[in-house]
Amino acid sequence: MRGMSRTFRALAALSIFAIALTGCTKKSTTTDPQQPTAAQLMADGDKAMSSVKTAHFVIGVEGQISGLSLSKAEGDLTKEGSAKGTATIDQFGFKVEAAFVIIGQDLYLKLGTGGYQKTALSNAASIYDPSAILDPNRGAAKLLRTAKNPKVEGKEQVNGKDAYKISFEPDSAAMSALIPTTATGVTALVWLDAETKRIAKAEFTIPSSGSNPKGVVTVTFSNYDVPVTISAP
Repeated sequence: MRGMSRTFRALAALSIFAIALTGCTKKSTTTDPQQPTAAQLMADGDKAMSSVKTAHFVIGVEGQISGLSLSKAEGDLTKEGSAKGTATIDQFGFKVEAAFVIIGQDLYLKLGTGGYQKTALSNAASIYDPSAILDPNRGAAKLLRTAKNPKVEGKEQVNGKDAYKISFEPDSAAMSALIPTTATGVTALVWLDAETKRIAKAEFTIPSSGSNPKGVVTVTFSNYDVPVTISAP
């Protein structure tokens, strides 16, 4: 009996501990009553992105996406449309490393170990043209402005900072400035910095189509408004 008494007390103590843990878990997942609505966050994000002057971007592509010959890209952007960086392009089944500089309507492209070749920016449309990303009327700001059915999914950390995670249906015309694809049924997630409301990260899921499986494009931004010098090579 004495042993059973000790066992009962031990089980009772464990039960109390488990109840306490359960209470702590519920408390940690309580929704913040002060959390902004998805519509307000998108409006704040639109305003914040419209005022951005420069940014660093990284793009990653998983899967085969119709109309997009890009595997990855990284570089710097200006609101005026200038850009410079590197990219990995899929050409005839091969991955080609490239460096690019965009100034006005001119594109300077360097493939492999060759030198830079100057061409019209319009020729980049079939590969990837990042010049519109910071344009308030065509790029990231418009994407937030025209978002359909936004929903706050919670708060997460991106690059060590709190960000609101929001799901939405992207407007096809607005999305084309960031991802040149004609695919339909695209779903999107965006992480807005909790303090600045600028885009920290965006993710687009393109459904499978024909022989192409589902694809995912991820875009991250950093170094907002850090001075950038972009000149012709």
